[in-house]
Order: sequence, then structure tokens, then C-alpha cells
Amino acid sequence: MNKTELVSAVAKQANLTQAQAKAAIDAALDAIANGIKEEGKVALLGFGTFSVNERPAREGINPATKQKIQIPAKKVVKFKAGAQLEIK
Repeated sequence: MNKTELVSAVAKQANLTQAQAKAAIDAALDAIANGIKEEGKVALLGFGTFSVNERPAREGINPATKQKIQIPAKKVVKFKAGAQLEIK
């Protein structure tokens, strides 16, 4: 499912227009992104938890030249699924 399909599904299920559903989804995604940036974690009970994970610097290999390169440390977003996302 892509974002357009998600907007359509939300609009149909919540009895909203496409524009209202898109605005609601955009607002929710912005709130989640801001929460992760400011708090480092966003927990949606039953759905899952978004958190920041720090990856240390490491050595890698450039596949084109086979030379060793240094990959810098960085922060990435991690998602842990909650109970409602369990696939049966």
C-alpha cells in the first residue's frame, strides 16, 4: 500500500473527503516525525513504537573500487510492532 492508497482507505473508512484524509495523514506523520526528533521515541499503544537507534561508525568496502571506506556514525529510526499489528 502506498500513500495514495492509504489516503483513499482512510477517507472511505472515516467518511472523509480525499483532501481531509490527506491532511489528517500528513498531520499525523508530521507529529510522529517531530516526536521522534524532540523526544527520541513515539509509542502508539497496540500499534507500535518508533524510536531513535544510534549506529556506530564502521569500516565498509566500496563495491565499485573495492577500497575500504569509513562509514560515519548516524542515527536511524527503528520501529517495533505492537500487538495489533500481529499477522495471523
